[in-house]
Parts: sequence; structure tokens; C-alpha cells
Amino acid sequence: MRMFDPKIRTRTHSNARLFALYEIVYTLVDFAAAFLFIFGSILFFDDTTVAFGTWLFLIGSVCFALKPTIRLVREIHYYRIGQIEELARRAEG
Repeated sequence: MRMFDPKIRTRTHSNARLFALYEIVYTLVDFAAAFLFIFGSILFFDDTTVAFGTWLFLIGSVCFALKPTIRLVREIHYYRIGQIEELARRAEG
């Protein structure tokens, strides 16, 4: 099984469910990053809230860094599932 193969997500019902769960998490992180950047930008209009706005930008940046991490973890998860399936097939036959 290859990593990042788009056919993996529909191979089984459990793969499709797993794909959907990872996509939900990915989308939530995407929204969080966007809201943190928007709110942080608003805080830059007042000198007394610039430091808090900077922290929100930093947290938003971490969220953006999480996005490819989530995709990589999903693909590793699929890879491990595929390896287990392959080992099970070998044990049966």
C-alpha cells in the first residue's frame, strides 16, 4: 500500500469513516486558524491589545502547521491499517 493514494480512503467502510473523521479535525483546525488570525488582526487596531493579538497570531500559525501534520498522521494511520491487513492475509494463506 502506498501512502497518499486517494483510493485508500474508499477501500473499506472503516477507511471512509476514518477519512471523514480526519477531514472534520482538519476543517476545525482550519477554521480555528482563520478565526485566530481575524481576531488577532482586530486586536492590532488598539495599542493596548497588540500583545494579545500577537499571541493569537502565533497560535493561529501553530494551527496552520497542524494541518499538514493531520494529513500525514492520517496517511500513516492508513499505512498501518494496510500493513495489518496484509499480515492477516499472509497468516491465513
